Amino acid sequence: MYRYFEDKKTLKIIQTQCSEIIKELENELRINGLNSQIFLIGSGGRNMVMQNENQPIDFDYNLNVISYYDLKKCREIKELTRNSFNKIMRKHGLCDVEDSKSSLTTKELYLVKYPEIGFSIDLGIVKHDKKGNWQRLIHKKTGNTNKDEYFWNDAPNSSEYNKKTKQIKSIAGAWQLVRDEYKELKNMYLRRNDNKHPSFVCYIEAVNNVYNILKQKGCL
Repeated sequence: MYRYFEDKKTLKIIQTQCSEIIKELENELRINGLNSQIFLIGSGGRNMVMQNENQPIDFDYNLNVISYYDLKKCREIKELTRNSFNKIMRKHGLCDVEDSKSSLTTKELYLVKYPEIGFSIDLGIVKHDKKGNWQRLIHKKTGNTNKDEYFWNDAPNSSEYNKKTKQIKSIAGAWQLVRDEYKELKNMYLRRNDNKHPSFVCYIEAVNNVYNILKQKGCL
């Protein structure tokens, strides 16, 4: 089951290592015409990094596509990101990333100073639509790479989650409700073996659920 990784000192060290890789990836993509901003789900400072039992610590990032010559070129965007990510990983003597339905995931990584603690980077590709809703880039595999489908998929109820987040954080102690709800949702979908709700979708769902509860109670 998922739990929060609470060792802040170790978390900061690992996060610094992840940030270096992420910055290199942003630069590599920019050179190839894709402008992006990569951010940790929950914005990092909100203590949303989790670990599933003794598995690697999950660093869930989103790559927000800001501009590209044609945002409809979903396969091209995914492949450009995958190849760029692999280039950075190989530069550091690391293995290529794995390409899943809605993300790119590194193999388990380690720091020299903390060889007993494994971690991984899970990178989803997202963008805003014209209405301000978030969309995730999906790679639907068919068993024949030439027939695989790539498309943008709406993240439900995502247009105002930043605004809702700020309102929740304005109430003393309310952010803990989001953390509790996020963990509950992650574990619920894990128990169901549900792979259709990645971390970003769980996070948005948690924010919306807590926001609605606080609004019903007249706190907002």
